[in-house]
Amino acid sequence: MTETVGTTTANADGATATRGGQDTGLRLRRVHTTEGRHPYDEVTWEQRDVVMTNWRDGTVNFEQRGVEFPDFWSVNAVNIVTSKYFRGAVGSDKRERSLKQLIDRVVKSYVTAGVDNGYFATDADAEIFEHELTWMLLHQVFSFNSPVWFNVGTTSPQQVSACFILSVDDTMESILNWYREEGLIFKGGSGAGLNLSRIRSSKELLSSGGTASGPVSFMRGADASAGTIKSGGATRRAAKMVVLDVDHPDVEEFIETKAREEEKIRVLRDAGFDMDLGGKDITSVQYQNANNSVRVSDEFMHAVESDGEFGLRARTTGEVIETVEAKKLFRKIAKAAWECADPGLQYDDTINDWHTCPESGRITASNPCSEYLHLDNSSCNLASLNLMKFLREDGTFDAELFAKSVELVITAMDISICFADFPTESIGDTTRKFRQLGIGYANLGALLMATGHAYDSEGGRALAAAITSLMTGVAYRRSAELAGVVGAYQGYARNAEPHQRVMRKHAAANDLIRTYHANDTAIQRLATEEWRRGLEIGARNGWRNAQASVLAPTGTIGLMMDCDTTGIEPDLALVKFKKLVGGGSMQIVNQTVPRALRALGYADEQVEAIVEYISEHGHVVDAPGLRREHYEVFDCAMGERSIAPMGHVRMMAAVQPFISGAISKTVNMPESATVEDVEEIYFQGWKLGLKALAIYRDNCKVGQPLSAAKGGKATATATAEPVVEYRPVRKRLPKKRPSQTLSFTVGGAEGYLHAGSYPDDGLGEIFVKLGKQGSTLAGVMDAFSMSISVGLQYGIPLEFYVSKFQNLRFEPAGMTDDPDIRMATSVLDYLFRRLALDYLPYENRAQLGIFTAAERSAQVAADYGNGSSDVDLEGLRTSVDASPQPAADSGSGSGSGGPTSVTTVETDATGRQVGSSTELLELHLGKAADAPLCMTCGTKMRPAGSCYVCEGCGSTSGCS
Repeated sequence: MTETVGTTTANADGATATRGGQDTGLRLRRVHTTEGRHPYDEVTWEQRDVVMTNWRDGTVNFEQRGVEFPDFWSVNAVNIVTSKYFRGAVGSDKRERSLKQLIDRVVKSYVTAGVDNGYFATDADAEIFEHELTWMLLHQVFSFNSPVWFNVGTTSPQQVSACFILSVDDTMESILNWYREEGLIFKGGSGAGLNLSRIRSSKELLSSGGTASGPVSFMRGADASAGTIKSGGATRRAAKMVVLDVDHPDVEEFIETKAREEEKIRVLRDAGFDMDLGGKDITSVQYQNANNSVRVSDEFMHAVESDGEFGLRARTTGEVIETVEAKKLFRKIAKAAWECADPGLQYDDTINDWHTCPESGRITASNPCSEYLHLDNSSCNLASLNLMKFLREDGTFDAELFAKSVELVITAMDISICFADFPTESIGDTTRKFRQLGIGYANLGALLMATGHAYDSEGGRALAAAITSLMTGVAYRRSAELAGVVGAYQGYARNAEPHQRVMRKHAAANDLIRTYHANDTAIQRLATEEWRRGLEIGARNGWRNAQASVLAPTGTIGLMMDCDTTGIEPDLALVKFKKLVGGGSMQIVNQTVPRALRALGYADEQVEAIVEYISEHGHVVDAPGLRREHYEVFDCAMGERSIAPMGHVRMMAAVQPFISGAISKTVNMPESATVEDVEEIYFQGWKLGLKALAIYRDNCKVGQPLSAAKGGKATATATAEPVVEYRPVRKRLPKKRPSQTLSFTVGGAEGYLHAGSYPDDGLGEIFVKLGKQGSTLAGVMDAFSMSISVGLQYGIPLEFYVSKFQNLRFEPAGMTDDPDIRMATSVLDYLFRRLALDYLPYENRAQLGIFTAAERSAQVAADYGNGSSDVDLEGLRTSVDASPQPAADSGSGSGSGGPTSVTTVETDATGRQVGSSTELLELHLGKAADAPLCMTCGTKMRPAGSCYVCEGCGSTSGCS
């Protein structure tokens, strides 16, 4: 919905730009907004209190009360934006307190830069741009990457990029400068990648006659630097990528670096050292702060295919100094990845075949998450759209609205380069000359499920490909229009022919999309038109940007937009952890599920029954009324029916031809996968035209809390470690032990509780007498007492029993004769709350909500002395929560309003409460998930691309 007018002239820097009268620039039309009404006036605002605690120990990590947000923003989104993106010292008058302030700070900076650099035809067009951008951010339609929210409009340097690629040459000055530049980027919270292949190998001589150290040796110094900067105050690991070409003479040493260190971790762990992620002893292990990737060529992959030989070449002369068997080298790569998830692969010839600027240099490396691939010493500015915002109620995707939104976002992204600051002069120079952008999306997994598509299906891949093609087609078409207004990128003239060739390749790939439904057919038809228009305008104007799109992890910003899924990922699981307004949390079946069921033709009664089943079991297998052919629609990344590894690879292959860069994604493989399986995944990635690929085999790492899969151990080609089986030991009570006997009455039923303790404290046995001798009730209570006593002696915590049996309801129930517990919902409810009062410390009881009468009186005096009408008096009297449970989070802006099954958060087998969707999933799976704990708030993170994101506070393990 734009027009461009003006006359093209030349800038001093050689780039073309438009000069003209007052009508020169972009002419914009309103898409989401209404003339004469500001976007802020169209929503209802409310005050929220943000108090974020560490899930493990209850300490407060962040607190800001009275912040202002729209009423449809979820608690999680509000918490993350307030804690991560509001600027100013907490508690000061300068601290931002409203989403309006945050959006205005960023949007007004973009508008001012757009006006100053001649992007808009009139002031009215600038106002439309401001209102449209504000509306989309306010309604969570898209988000810029985190550095924009951190820096734009503040007194800090205006850094807008999250992804950086560095370079290093074969000189000591360059290597030391690499350490320095990387440190500056880490200090700013971003990540960087580089290729070490220019550094001569350890098999070559120095000019002085000595032997070179080789790149792996210098990796140690960089790794130590990254670890030191991380430990100097950051809350996450430094994010970095190290790449080495497959023909480098030191490639075998590079391949095995992390696998050898992983073996060292196992030995140290077994010796009693703390080797968990963040453990005090893990710092003694090297190479843990980087992702490693081998850059493979078509020549090498063909040699693997034909079982041929491959030459390793000297860096100084280019001559072959060693010949290896390609298949054996490929096996070493796969075996190392099987053992420790590194190295990944980057397919060099595929990457450079899609390179728009080969005359300015080859693409040799990527950012840490592998989605940004371009020239050395460059950066990429990211933004992602929320695909679910374009799904109509009738289940069709609004392609026209999506195209208009992409126009606006890509325009804003390009404007940011006009005022952006960069960590080094060389990165700033390259980025301003080539203006690389990375528009992408999130919520693809939710969109596919909501439209009734399985993630691993031809229909799902067709829809994903069509949307991705439309996004990149519109982005490049707008880039060509911008070139006609403010000039093509400075490096375009030199790269005009290859850039046009790559545009034709994208358009040709679009023509090959095979569509299956009216939905993807309509999207592909519009994409075809956009590519046609883009090629036509680009041939006339050139393009403003050397790169337009990537698929990033969208970790923190995905939570900001209330997305169910990140980047290109499928749903993690069908149930998730949800925070509530006013505190607390609950388990909820994903809102996408009922929408998907309706799209598949199920009636409301069937939907309700299936959702109820999913809430209880965590999966759809044997759900009442659900047809088996529809099971695949609800397949997730983890759980009872997890998507097969090749399903992830095929989805990546479907969208890769329509991405300027690459895709941040790790292909998860089961623990039972073999080295041959890893080889097949890596080989198929090359065959299917991917640019980069990484795998993670369940339980292959020690340095994070990982699982023991339900299946058997993988045995194929790697030597399995001896299995050490740990069994609980029963600690029997001595012959003479302290004990107490209590008489009680519950609802008129009289009984006795005998409790025996260990001499060094701690409950060890119970006996309950209830009912007449020889009655069924007395026999059942004897058996129950015996089982509880044995469990206590085997080490099951009393807290676990209390959490399970308190509030259990059955007769007899009612009044008791105990002044501390006036009401009980059953005999077991009374008994275990009484045991808690007698044997558990106050801190443990407080978490369970169990207090003595004196403690409750003190609470009332301290907390409710003002006579608040919101006090649950019955709950305070009895320690039983008598208040009604909320049905759903009223602050959520997502969902279709359908039936939603909600239950309070459960505890796992050890009595530990869950604090995230990943931990909730562990309850259903009965095993631990492959994710690290958040270093800020203690909850288990969830996968986001090739990184991890914390649902509680928004922290990520990589570049966000």
